[in-house]
Amino acid sequence: MYDIEQIRKDFPILGREVYGRPLVYLDNSATTQKPKCVVDAITEEYYSANANVHRGVHFLSQKATELHEQSRETVRQFINARSSNEIVFTRGTTESINLLATSFGEGFMQAGDEVILSVMEHHSNIVPWQLLAMRKGIVLRVIPMNDQGELLLDEYERLFSKRTKMVAVTHVSNVLGTVNPVQEMAATAHAHGVPILVDGAQSVPHMAVDMQEMDADFFAFSGHKVYGPTGVGVLYGKEEWLDRLPPYQGGGEMIQSVSFAKTTFQGLPFKFEAGTPDYIGTTALAKALDYVSAIGMDRIAAHERELTLYAMQELGRIPGMRIFGEAGRKDAVVSFLVGDIHHLDMGTLLDRLGIAVRTGHHCAQPLMERLGVEGTVRASFALYNTKAEVDALAEGIRRVAKMFGS
Repeated sequence: MYDIEQIRKDFPILGREVYGRPLVYLDNSATTQKPKCVVDAITEEYYSANANVHRGVHFLSQKATELHEQSRETVRQFINARSSNEIVFTRGTTESINLLATSFGEGFMQAGDEVILSVMEHHSNIVPWQLLAMRKGIVLRVIPMNDQGELLLDEYERLFSKRTKMVAVTHVSNVLGTVNPVQEMAATAHAHGVPILVDGAQSVPHMAVDMQEMDADFFAFSGHKVYGPTGVGVLYGKEEWLDRLPPYQGGGEMIQSVSFAKTTFQGLPFKFEAGTPDYIGTTALAKALDYVSAIGMDRIAAHERELTLYAMQELGRIPGMRIFGEAGRKDAVVSFLVGDIHHLDMGTLLDRLGIAVRTGHHCAQPLMERLGVEGTVRASFALYNTKAEVDALAEGIRRVAKMFGS
């Protein structure tokens, strides 16, 4: 049984009121709320095992190091990587992609080389490659999509050339909810001898991911979107690739020896983890992954799939409703506009009803241009959301529309 009431009790913030109304939190694509066990893990480690990790010989350092490396193993198991050496801790998906774009670009790309992206990418998977283009003169090629929000895989195949060096694509669109066929896309890339990066920020919280099955060369996600703390994330990379990449940053932790004549670097994954890591955050991330694993990712996916279909149905009945993204595989996100009501007005007035949604371009301006809109209202779901909250959203939209005479 999926005990939604018990799950909601694990998230104390869901019991609060906003403007005298029960909070309806539907901004989960931006960040999720945190279960009590995650917050407790942060407090517990600060009070019982707070010391800098690695190389310390005293008890607290040894304990903190043990927790930190156990967390790395928890991540490895959660995404089914082959080795913990393939798990690099970062500050989040954004830093993970910047790390890869910088290191891969410096190590393997020249002017005129190409990176394939998709039209639905988050800015975090566009701008780092554009910065590389400014530094090294690389070229970005873009996979188009159809009006349902599905990537055109025939066009994707045609984008490859002898200069293609990387594919970087989102697993799930943060605007459309489209679940891209990344396993198939990885196979296509590999057939051309090209590695692929998958942005998993919007997939890891909602479905089981398996690096052996997906066969991505690189995969990135953020802790705060999967019920963990802010400021911690993961870059997975196949060991054979990470071994070949130069370091992203220099400093403590990532060195083996330093002299003014020469520096040698640590092995994996420490080569990419300069400075003191967020060892408290990694413990809390592991606790979050344990939490969702205990519920079951398949059960979470089924719950959210049912919720998304219900929302599409209920919102679709509202006069003037335009829903963006109707792919065959769609997950946990509904972006919409109603009549001529500006997305900011809709979001602001829904907030006064206690309903938290996101408005704007959602860090996906090229996608907004493709859709022909300035921005949308986005409702995004999590494991603790309910059909009653979808009903509240629908009723709130109707109230706002009535105010505007729509």
